[in-house]
Amino acid sequence: MRVAFVGKGGAGKSSIAGTFSRLLARRGERVLAIDSDPMPGLAFSLGVDRSDAGIPDVAIEECVIDGRNTFRLRSGLSAEEAVLRYADVGPDGVLLLQLGKARGVRGENAGSHQAFQHVVEGVPDHGWSIVGDLPAGTRQPFFGWGRFARTVVVVVEPTPASLLSGRRLARLAGMPSAPRLVAVASKTRSLGDAELVRDGTGLPVIGTVPFDTSVSDGDREGAALLDQTPKAAAVAAIDELVSTLINEEEQP
Repeated sequence: MRVAFVGKGGAGKSSIAGTFSRLLARRGERVLAIDSDPMPGLAFSLGVDRSDAGIPDVAIEECVIDGRNTFRLRSGLSAEEAVLRYADVGPDGVLLLQLGKARGVRGENAGSHQAFQHVVEGVPDHGWSIVGDLPAGTRQPFFGWGRFARTVVVVVEPTPASLLSGRRLARLAGMPSAPRLVAVASKTRSLGDAELVRDGTGLPVIGTVPFDTSVSDGDREGAALLDQTPKAAAVAAIDELVSTLINEEEQP
């Protein structure tokens, strides 16, 4: 499985992505969770001690590609080896690879960022499931860190601003290189909220995650939802989302 979560800031995508990763791992999958947002989020929802480190300089080399100077993983170091060497090990065996914090005005972490992209795109399909937490915005699922994904899940609250973000992403779904784009209705309070998200974005809604104070309580304490309240309604809903995406992948 290669799935990425995106959405307006505050919609709940990091909480869903982290919980999704751990529940997927509990089903026997070898899961790599990737956080391409320089702002913290996924580590907390996974229950990993927060780290701002990206790909270390020792794993990177400068090179020339198509006449321009750039960076790549050090020669002889495969993407899979880089994951096993530099990713953090989280609960349920989930591996977490982070883009790393922004440093300086521009260019100071270009090598780490280029190497991160090479790792994400180079991890073999066989034997790995990748779950990504993308930065907010319309560019990332199609032109940036989300290129690895076969399915992009837009996390949408039933609010005007979040619905507008979902619509803007949906307009890009017709691009020839676009992944499959679906929506999850987040922080729902009524049965009609999923229909509101569907009609407001034009995207198929494959799951709903109800408004749950356990999520905000965990955010305040910096604790993973699965560790804080494992029987929360939101956890059950995300587990159902895992089942939905697994079943869709298994269909011919």
